[in-house]
Amino acid sequence: MKRLIISLLFSVTVTFTQDTTWTKTFGGDGGGTDIGYSVKQTTDGGYIITGITDFYPTTGIDGDVLLLKVDSIGTEEWTQKFGGNSEYIYDEGKSVQQTSDGGYIITGITENSNNGTSVLLIKTDYMGTEEWRQTYIDFSINEGHYVEQMSDGGFIIMGYSALGPTGYGTYDFLLLKTDSLGNEEWTQLHGDVNTIDVGYHGQQTTDGGFIIVGESDGSEVMLIKTDTQGDEEWSQTFGDGTSEGYCVQQTIDGGYIITGITNFNSNGYYDIYLIKTNSSGAEQWSRNFGGSGWEYGYSVKQTSDGGFIIAGHTTSYGLGGDAWIIKTNSNGNEEWNQTYHRGGSDFAYSVEQTTDGGFVFVGKTGSSNIDVLMVKIAPEIEVGINEVLFTKYSIHQNYPNPFNPETTLRYDLPENSLVNITIYDMLGREVKTLINHTQDAGYRSVIWDATNDYGKPVSAGVYLYQIQAGEFVQTKKMVLLK
Repeated sequence: MKRLIISLLFSVTVTFTQDTTWTKTFGGDGGGTDIGYSVKQTTDGGYIITGITDFYPTTGIDGDVLLLKVDSIGTEEWTQKFGGNSEYIYDEGKSVQQTSDGGYIITGITENSNNGTSVLLIKTDYMGTEEWRQTYIDFSINEGHYVEQMSDGGFIIMGYSALGPTGYGTYDFLLLKTDSLGNEEWTQLHGDVNTIDVGYHGQQTTDGGFIIVGESDGSEVMLIKTDTQGDEEWSQTFGDGTSEGYCVQQTIDGGYIITGITNFNSNGYYDIYLIKTNSSGAEQWSRNFGGSGWEYGYSVKQTSDGGFIIAGHTTSYGLGGDAWIIKTNSNGNEEWNQTYHRGGSDFAYSVEQTTDGGFVFVGKTGSSNIDVLMVKIAPEIEVGINEVLFTKYSIHQNYPNPFNPETTLRYDLPENSLVNITIYDMLGREVKTLINHTQDAGYRSVIWDATNDYGKPVSAGVYLYQIQAGEFVQTKKMVLLK
């Protein structure tokens, strides 16, 4: 087989620009607090956000869980609020995912009868109408920070709990598995009984187990890997002084990327902390980002080019008190950063790469009247003169990977070509043809929704995707989770 390599077609100067496609704010004008803590792109190309709404700390009125759906250009489609039967009961959404039936699952916090907090889980339909809700561990302090649907239709919740043997005042990492109706199936706690161990984020891993990150006594980042039943396989700690991990994601090489904060070798009070590990949790490299002020890293995702995108907050750059987005390469070296300031103090709490190759983040903006901040960032654009833009065909690693329920395949065409992109299972059997027609030269993408040629959902597992363009053929692997 000959591999066709195209010589220089045209030339440009390669510089990256990151234009803001649109900026939106959501919230009332009555002086309350509205915050977005989690955003996910939905199957219709829009976005789902959860957080807190109608919180009035100066009057003692507690808030409700916010569920906000917007379309692909950030226009609000509907808003739902979930709370108790009293305005003085505190409810907060920390994580949201679209479910296999097109609805949504939210985890977070609700006040319990002992003036503590319980883990909250709410299931809605596609319009955000509540179908059921469950609370867990109804005493002491307990919080759900991440939720994900499992292949059996149930859910995994990750966070922290004071349920442990030492009781109130000592916290442990929490993993709680439910069935499809939110009924508890098992609960696992991890951490030292003599330390405060707080879990903030995690996910299911490609082997069916779980990874969860947080802090141990506020002094070290703690990373714990478990098996499918939540039993610990290994744990690792990172940093010194004050170091905390707020987000973790499994990377395409089987390792993990973590972001959080640290004052270990920091440039100021706190720096954004970025840690890359191998599959056993051993550190491969770490990076600090920050100036003389305070910096926080709240969310990190691997990008389609193998690099990383970080969302957080900075007081050192911009106008001071800005939302801060940092893009790095695969080695954690900064490629670009951007601050966002609408007024008051702005934060970015959750970031996702979108199907067009751009990014979206949510957080908060304002001072006395705090609103949800949502920003869509355009894909990176290469512009200028006198450098090669691209000279050959290529297909990039799909994003996200692992994925559920859909993923985006991006590829480069240096000339007009007859393109065929086909999905195969690991036995070499054809699953679905995504593209089979002539396309113009340029950067291209296509979405696979985990269905076959007959429109039926396929099972979880490893799949191959192959591009053929002229004499060029390239194949890559991807992982579907359910």
